[in-house]
Amino acid sequence: MTEPRPRPVLAITMGDPAGIGPEIVLKALAHESVAKRCLPLVIGDRRILERAMGWDGIPTVKFRSVATPEEFAVGNAPDTGEVALVDLANADPADCTVGTVSAPSGRAAVETVQRACDLCMNGVADGMVTAPLNKDAMNQAGFNYAGHTELLADRTGAKKVTMLLVGPGLRVVHVSTHVALEEAVRRVRQERVAEVIDLAYRGCRALGIAAPRIGVAGLNPHAGESGLFGDQEAREIMPAVIAARARGLDVSDPQPPDTVFLRATRGAYDIVVAMYHDQGHIPMKLLAFDEGVNVSLGLPIIRTSVDHGTAFDIAGTGKARESSLLAAIDVALQMIASRRRSE
Repeated sequence: MTEPRPRPVLAITMGDPAGIGPEIVLKALAHESVAKRCLPLVIGDRRILERAMGWDGIPTVKFRSVATPEEFAVGNAPDTGEVALVDLANADPADCTVGTVSAPSGRAAVETVQRACDLCMNGVADGMVTAPLNKDAMNQAGFNYAGHTELLADRTGAKKVTMLLVGPGLRVVHVSTHVALEEAVRRVRQERVAEVIDLAYRGCRALGIAAPRIGVAGLNPHAGESGLFGDQEAREIMPAVIAARARGLDVSDPQPPDTVFLRATRGAYDIVVAMYHDQGHIPMKLLAFDEGVNVSLGLPIIRTSVDHGTAFDIAGTGKARESSLLAAIDVALQMIASRRRSE
């Protein structure tokens, strides 16, 4: 495709059929601003989406099943006010009980992600936005991944990936994510820290930040306090920082983990490299639980997601908020625009 489409195509996955994914997708699509800025292409099961439309507070969305997404993507389909749907017909409501972890729901959720990924890889979609899946359900279905990022890395063949969290006033990337804390400490190695610093730089550039200022969190209290509380800062993290500076990057020394995020929110850094999952997630969810966005860095495609789970406890009640999904759409469109400017 030689000319970029006036409105980017976003493949939007339904998420776990038993969770809040279907309802937040419907709520997000009801916002007129979404269709004005992109062409949404929903990947899921019509039966599950129609089931959600029957719940209190859930808007009705008119879907048009698209047999050939390629034709839709290049603009051959008429703009009728309907939302295009790739109906995988893979989630029988009888097998996907609302609020219940199950293998059928996990399988259906993974298949939607795989299809959206493939549409991005072959150029039909400009990016993908994912509603939440459930890791237990996914593993029950035989897909042994820790989450979306690992699944997509396998699907695309990407070797160096990480998770970026984006919220109002704070961006965080992680050296490790879904592993036990003991394993997370083992993974703080110079090579991996260097990889994530580079991914942090590339992530900021993808969001339109020309000269990213990268803050690096230490692993230990007080960033080791000159070796009194641990030596990973001097042994593994600082050498990666020095190497990054030699490549021209603006990177801090390892900072005390209990203050580096505050400094970032006050403008000292554009992004923070966290050493493990909770170190980065706790400040982000405290500051932006409903507006946080999860981005997979290092993939050959653009993928953003909500920064919350399937919330089985409120699924089917109509109480789920679509704000994080709308923010994920915003970030995906920012990244698409930035990529187009650089081409």
